[in-house]
Amino acid sequence: MRIRLTVNGRTEQLDVESRASLLEALRDGLDLTGAKLGCDRGECGACTVLVEGRPIYSCLALACESQHGSIETIEGLGADGLHPVQQAFIAADALQCGFCTPGQILSATALLRRSHRPGDPEIARAMSGNLCRCGTYPKIRKAIRMAARGRWR
Repeated sequence: MRIRLTVNGRTEQLDVESRASLLEALRDGLDLTGAKLGCDRGECGACTVLVEGRPIYSCLALACESQHGSIETIEGLGADGLHPVQQAFIAADALQCGFCTPGQILSATALLRRSHRPGDPEIARAMSGNLCRCGTYPKIRKAIRMAARGRWR
């Protein structure tokens, strides 16, 4: 089936199977490989993208049902250079293997867009759907606090 997705501010048309996930459409159809296939069950957050500003697991969303919202991927977040949350993750050394990093950054960005000064409980809640196998959770929380204060350089 032919679908139209608005991704990172651009409208794209592509042909997908009716059962294709949004993750498959992004990775295979649009060559946006920042979102990763981790668990394929919506449990790890490696496939997180923002739809209308809200984090979703793109492995669970059907591509054909994603046509009516604005989709933002990690590639679009840093389109004009590094985004402040990306800068904070680097400054706080909040990444190790990097596999979960795009999903972590997008979830953190969504949090900071709705709450400019989140406390630790709010950060923990917002990030609870994103797993980090390397265990950098303290540094991820530090990066979010740094980005919230505008201190990432």
